[in-house]
Amino acid sequence: MARIGAPILLLCFMYMSQVTSEQAFLHVSNGTSSKEYCVAYNPSWTNLSASLGGAVPYVLVNLTSSTLCNGSGLDPGMLVGKAVVVMRGECGFVQKALIAQALGATTVLVASRESLGTPSANQTDYRELKIPLALMRYGDIQDALEVFPEGMTVLLYDPPVPLFDLSILVMLAIGVFTVAMGGYWSGAAEREALSSALTIFVLVMCAVLVLMYFFYRWLVYVIIVMFCLASAMALYSCLNALMDRLGCGSCRFPCLGEAASDAVRTVLLASVCVTLAVVWGVYRNEDRWIWVLQDLLGMAFCVNFMKTITVSNFKICFILLSLLLVYDVFFVFITPMLTSNGESVMVQVAVGSDSNEKLPMVMKVPRFSSWDQDTCGMAFSILGFGDLIVPGLLVAYCHRFDVWINSTKKVYFVSCTVAYLSGMVFTFARRCGLAQTPAPSLLDRYQDQLRGGGLREPLLQEDQNVIQ
Repeated sequence: MARIGAPILLLCFMYMSQVTSEQAFLHVSNGTSSKEYCVAYNPSWTNLSASLGGAVPYVLVNLTSSTLCNGSGLDPGMLVGKAVVVMRGECGFVQKALIAQALGATTVLVASRESLGTPSANQTDYRELKIPLALMRYGDIQDALEVFPEGMTVLLYDPPVPLFDLSILVMLAIGVFTVAMGGYWSGAAEREALSSALTIFVLVMCAVLVLMYFFYRWLVYVIIVMFCLASAMALYSCLNALMDRLGCGSCRFPCLGEAASDAVRTVLLASVCVTLAVVWGVYRNEDRWIWVLQDLLGMAFCVNFMKTITVSNFKICFILLSLLLVYDVFFVFITPMLTSNGESVMVQVAVGSDSNEKLPMVMKVPRFSSWDQDTCGMAFSILGFGDLIVPGLLVAYCHRFDVWINSTKKVYFVSCTVAYLSGMVFTFARRCGLAQTPAPSLLDRYQDQLRGGGLREPLLQEDQNVIQ
């Protein structure tokens, strides 16, 4: 069961953890009072002021009765020097914005009844559009019309977000702990011949990712259900092993017998795990607190995954990581050249298209620097499960190799874990400082783990030479 669903679940881990829609603030005022709303915009089209004082206010014209897919029926000077809000639908964002631009508008707001995603189009549209375009919730514009019935001025600004946040350190600790625990628990697993299935494994991942790209709105619920089931089983497996190790839950009921006593513990523990998974499923969109439960289930899932899905030797591990690296690079860097809107398939799946649902395969920690920013909701530092599981397979193999050669100091396990830690530190440092475009995380962690002469021995050893 675990092996059948592995390609489907693993591909969901591989999308970029830093992919999010660009959000900004819409400041609405009537001269005496003001209010702010959250909007989504595309930085490729629009350069917004970094401060409220540096933004230029414009009078807002309400055209939510129109989608502005053509300029017929509008007075020629109606939009000159003003901002305009129109409804989403019937035509693309760029067509609306270009029509408004031709009519003299200075800013275009598109009211949407759907989720706020980053507006996208092809490179030609980027060059033609000269005015700001942003997407806002339909409920927000209705609220603004009620608060400011006599008219309003609006301005857009995007305050800078601190590059470094303490939540990154928490995320680093979660990542290293999860990988180390998964690798250590994996232990001396039996060797299995998986090399013949590696190519098929990665091809299945590619196929499912493409299906997610075209049918995200429906398949996302399948992934959510699979995550609930898999995380409940994983949490049970982890807690059951922990209780055995600590000697907890070993009491017996003489009236029930030994077998029935074990069944009572199993039922109680399973009930707790299933309840936690169901609670997450019901309240998965409650950002204020559900991230704690999602991280708990996610850690259990990753640890159990690394214990269950094993590779038989270092060469197979090397081939698997190489194939996944090619997969990651292709769907991040190559697919933008093939899609009509210039966005990568992986970015589109990660953002979630127009669905309100997001794939749950991430660790989330609220950014401490944004606790007071409630307009656009809580901001999170996010780490994809793929950034844990894929390198974790190598860490797990190194620990098994230590067991096979009776290494009391766990040299390979410790070395590989330290290499993963250094890769994580480098990745976070690069994203905080240099990287402004999506890049496969495996480019960082993969290099650090495979670098160094200490891995020469497991690479050259054949299965039959490591018997004990």
